[in-house]
Amino acid sequence: MKRELKLKTDHESVSPENGSKVHATSSRRDFLKLSAATAVGLGAVGPLSAAGPDIIVNPDLPQQVQGKDPYALAARFAKYLRVTDVTDGLDAVGRADLTLMDPAIRPLWFGMRFWGPAVTMRVIPTNRRMPVIDKKDALNQHALWSRSGGMHAELKTKPGCVVVTSTGGAKECGFWGSNNALGAQADGVVGIVTEGNARDTDEIIMQKNPVACKGIGRPIIPGRVELVDVEVPVSCGGVMVRPGDIVGCDWDGVIVVPLEVAEDVLYFAAKIAIDDKKSRRNLYTRLGRKYDETVDWEVVAEYYKDIL
Repeated sequence: MKRELKLKTDHESVSPENGSKVHATSSRRDFLKLSAATAVGLGAVGPLSAAGPDIIVNPDLPQQVQGKDPYALAARFAKYLRVTDVTDGLDAVGRADLTLMDPAIRPLWFGMRFWGPAVTMRVIPTNRRMPVIDKKDALNQHALWSRSGGMHAELKTKPGCVVVTSTGGAKECGFWGSNNALGAQADGVVGIVTEGNARDTDEIIMQKNPVACKGIGRPIIPGRVELVDVEVPVSCGGVMVRPGDIVGCDWDGVIVVPLEVAEDVLYFAAKIAIDDKKSRRNLYTRLGRKYDETVDWEVVAEYYKDIL
């Protein structure tokens, strides 16, 4: 039976469902403990007493890690920060370049911008074809593929999340198109990232669906890829993404903030963003250029004053 893992946060704003606490730490030992707990929660191994009393797996709840509320943190990133501000913040905490996704993974339309906790999914190329279908099944290809074993897991999202899709080198199918992307957006998903291709991109762009992808493709899912896992650590665009890590995107690309360093990264990124706005405002003045929101450093400083 497939099980989902959730670790309750310390924040009162989070759903009051019964869960467990994982205290914030960046130590390697606690990272390994967390990995062990994740394996237990997903049924990969039996219970490990060495994981310690701080980590209790509740298989009925989706994962949150390190004792932090990733949705509350993501909202702070989303308010004013650029991908580049956060990139510099990651440099400051010793994570330089480790979580920058392949620069070929880009938003499909200019002006797309999102931050949210990752909900992960792992898709792999299939080794079998979709069988030839009867005319009566013309609209049932996805259902037939699912019933034949093409879908080994069910993707469940939460408003405010970013769906991160690992495609295992699938040649052209990246899982996402104009219909399922619009459906995810209707469910409250703020961003979709795939290291594969997206299709129906005319409609994705027109609909303003927040899809970042590596390329543009044509095929549908059946006979090409299988969904094998959800809410597990994945590789996407050459970087590790774990459920609950914070994912951001703008025209400069896609970046991942490991949850255990997110508060520190937020501090540095906010300081850097404010300084950049101050500096550019001075240059606007010298050039006689009318001020715009990108140089309104006072508003940003006011918003982040509680952490600076």
